Amino acid sequence: MSLIRQVWLLLLLTLAAVFVAAVGVSLHSARQYLDTQLTVKNNDAAQALALTLSQQRGDPTAMELVLAGQFDTGAYQRIELISGQGQALVSRQAPARAGLAPAWFVSLVGIQPALGVAQVSDGWKQIGRLEVLSQVDYAHDELWRGTWVTVGLLALVAGVVGRLALLGVRRIRQPLDAVVSQAAALTQRQFVAVDEPSTPELRKVTRAMNAMVARLKAMFDEQAVQVEQLRQQANCDPLTGAYNRAHFMSRLKVRLGSEDGHFSGVLMLVRLTNLQGLNRELGRAQTDKLLRDVAAAMSESALRLGSQEVGRLNGTDFAMILPQVDALREPAVDVAARLHALLKGHDSDGSAVVGAVRWHDGVSLSALLASADQALARAEARGPYAVELDDTADGLVLGEDEWRHRMETAVAQNQLMLGAFPVVDVQGALVHLECPLRMRFGHEPAWLTAAQWLPMARRGQITAQIDIAAVKLALQATAADGVQRAVNLSPGSLHDSGFVPSLRVALAAQPGAAAKIWLELAEAGAMRQPVLLRELVSQMHAHGARVGLEHAGEGLTDSAALLGAGLDFVKLDASFVDGLANDAARARLVASSVRMLHGMGLAVYAEGVDELADAQALAQCGVDGYTGPAARQKAL
Repeated sequence: MSLIRQVWLLLLLTLAAVFVAAVGVSLHSARQYLDTQLTVKNNDAAQALALTLSQQRGDPTAMELVLAGQFDTGAYQRIELISGQGQALVSRQAPARAGLAPAWFVSLVGIQPALGVAQVSDGWKQIGRLEVLSQVDYAHDELWRGTWVTVGLLALVAGVVGRLALLGVRRIRQPLDAVVSQAAALTQRQFVAVDEPSTPELRKVTRAMNAMVARLKAMFDEQAVQVEQLRQQANCDPLTGAYNRAHFMSRLKVRLGSEDGHFSGVLMLVRLTNLQGLNRELGRAQTDKLLRDVAAAMSESALRLGSQEVGRLNGTDFAMILPQVDALREPAVDVAARLHALLKGHDSDGSAVVGAVRWHDGVSLSALLASADQALARAEARGPYAVELDDTADGLVLGEDEWRHRMETAVAQNQLMLGAFPVVDVQGALVHLECPLRMRFGHEPAWLTAAQWLPMARRGQITAQIDIAAVKLALQATAADGVQRAVNLSPGSLHDSGFVPSLRVALAAQPGAAAKIWLELAEAGAMRQPVLLRELVSQMHAHGARVGLEHAGEGLTDSAALLGAGLDFVKLDASFVDGLANDAARARLVASSVRMLHGMGLAVYAEGVDELADAQALAQCGVDGYTGPAARQKAL
């Protein structure tokens, strides 16, 4: 029983006890008073009537008339003159009277006044003994009415006291509820500080809880700082802060090979010419500053198009990955113009050239790098700040409207299929199946992966209905075989006001399967909309589904956002764990990240693990499981 209920029970019991005691005391006092008054009346009436009867000189008729007159004028139950031998000389008795008081009340109260007794004589001659007993029914009725008045007044007082108690309990409950909410928030990995109440005892509890929350938050913030430092050491160029070559190539490899990656994108290479001459001309310190400025200028240009992937491949070469863009020339010229202004501002003889190439689904990493190198070589041959483009790859043959029509038709006709890629724990046991959605248009034999249709679905703003269809397919499959499944959701679907309600309806329709569904959103998009993400998590948890991040790594240092989201799991991006077995710095980064995420109560899995050696290294880092070719080998 909760503390508040115990307080209410104590108050109710106290009020009930006081109420019963007050009614009992009042009833007892009134009974005693009426009993005493009736006894006094009996005695007074007996003495007065005896005196009158004694003056009748023993005349039976006169005494009977006097006694009858007295009986008729008062409320008496019995008046009787009894001789010395015990015979009734004169007797008057009233019949039973129906009163207001119920029989049980009369039996409970039982007013029984003492008889009034007096001696009647004729001079010195004893005539007899007079007994007088007043009517008690009127007293019972009055006592009954008085009891109801007392009960009513006490009930009114109890109501007032109860109202005041309610206000008092609410005042006590508010800080208690705040502390309970604070504790509940901790279970949801949210750190909330509450105001200290005025009650001394509750103030101590609240102060202790706030101190604990502050220490935990500080601990996670410190871990996040450590993770960020390790990330910089493992993935970034120490001079410019851009990705180092190994991490940039891992990111590019993941982009090209991901099932739900981009159908197309842009790889841009930038080369600074005459770097050695700049070093001699400007000095080491100024040249280093120039390189940092170059990386910053390229990052600013990339951010315009929603990318943060800028890397330094070697001393003079930088690279940038951009998402699908309509025109290849515009971003390449923007970079060239920024670098021109930058180098001119440094009063140097250096220059830069830009080569950019667009890729489409199916291109190999080596072919893409070869095309980019050729474009860069042509630009270098042309001279300073030249831009060379390779946009010869086949583009989309369908227009945007045609893509939208075909995708909506595929959803309506259920021309959809879920993939099945195992996620295993470190012992090789199946955790769940990753189920990226594939789509087919009409009677075409080929199933298109998300890398092919997702960019156009985002552009056409129909990801929500496609995601709902994918979740329904996963629910049907899970209901049939009981295997847990993970479904990829587009972060853009969260902006559709009908998306979360539709998900809720789909999960509610199959509650057994809903508890075995894992929903994944890409870290980059999900963490930019924390309010919508938190609402999704709350609604899905109500049906037992899990929600987590996929392609995670770059945003793990935002501990406050991770804690506030209430997520269940995180899947580290393949570029985050690639080559882990042979990279001590990356292993330290992953181990530190896993410790931090486990401290937040999140399960941690790794994506795209190719080698069993990397899987073993991940197990040593503490991950809960992994997916990729190594997982498929382990699951066999």
